[in-house]
Amino acid sequence: MGSRSKWTAFGVATVAMLGCAWWLFAARADTRPPYRTHTVALGSVESTVSAVGTLQPLNYVDVGTQVSGQLKKILVDNGEKVKEGQLIAQIDPTVYEARVAASEAQLLNFRAQIMDKQVQLDLARIQFERQRRLMVDRATSQEAFEIADAQRKSLGAQIAVLEAQVKQTESTLKADRANLSYTNIYAPMAGTVVEIIARQGGTLNANQQAPIVLKIADLDTMTVKSQVSEADVQKLAIHMPAYFTTLGQPDRKRTGKLRQVLPTPEVVNNVVLYSALFDVENPTHDLLPQMSAQVFFVVGQVRDVPVVPMSLLKPVPRMVGRYTTRVVGIDGPVERQIDVGVTDRVTAEIKSGLAVGDEIAIDAPPARSTNSLLRLLRL
Repeated sequence: MGSRSKWTAFGVATVAMLGCAWWLFAARADTRPPYRTHTVALGSVESTVSAVGTLQPLNYVDVGTQVSGQLKKILVDNGEKVKEGQLIAQIDPTVYEARVAASEAQLLNFRAQIMDKQVQLDLARIQFERQRRLMVDRATSQEAFEIADAQRKSLGAQIAVLEAQVKQTESTLKADRANLSYTNIYAPMAGTVVEIIARQGGTLNANQQAPIVLKIADLDTMTVKSQVSEADVQKLAIHMPAYFTTLGQPDRKRTGKLRQVLPTPEVVNNVVLYSALFDVENPTHDLLPQMSAQVFFVVGQVRDVPVVPMSLLKPVPRMVGRYTTRVVGIDGPVERQIDVGVTDRVTAEIKSGLAVGDEIAIDAPPARSTNSLLRLLRL
């Protein structure tokens, strides 16, 4: 009985000591401030290259004039839709009508001269043939025969000169008629008149360069011309998705695909910028030329994947895509390496190392040692 009582007393004392140690341990744990955690959840991540751009029509034309003169009429107005071949402006044709009339008269004059010379040539041939027969019979002189021959040849040459002048005049007349036709300006394409530059009644001088009368654009399809910095242009790829918003409609996203990156850059304030172009449909014509656009080129995009804030990740040196973070375990926060995929400035896609529901310590104290309980038991 004495031995049994001794073991009973020892057991009671041990249980009491364990209970006391547990109470002290819990008490110490309760005195530590709680730390915040973040739960890994499903989300979406989009990696983009942002740029600023402007809108312009995909198809447009500057309608000019090929002749000089007073702009007599402008038959369309800004914003008006026109058809291909429609008469849109007229230049005073008086001078060009006079040139056509003068060329036509000159052409008639040369043709009349040719008819006159042709009659003379016919007579000269008859006279030459008579002199040739007389010469055979020695009934005429050698001089008379040679004069008849020369007269015949001279008239043939004169007719040839007149025929050349006729061709030259016909060419001049063709140019004069073309210039006269250019006084009527027709729409080279169907579209909308987006700008009228010339003034009705003003004088246009086409001798040095073709003056622009107005601009016509097809607003059904617009081109977004964005400026991408040299640091980001290598991330772009032809046919990659892109979208933009405008100042007037910041909540409306319009999408397209990258069509072209122009190889010649533009330097603005010592910053090298490359023009990236993509097209967007504009059936309602609410997008207008020269509108500003906030452009985003989608480099990568994932949906419904585990994501965490980038602020909770620490990059591993010399290992691209590898990070570390502190995951809450049974004994407290434990550092763990993870692999990330698509990232933006705020969020990262988790490829491996974490699962949905894992807790990440935000401001946890140093991890509790596994020997803490044993040290308490020795007290």
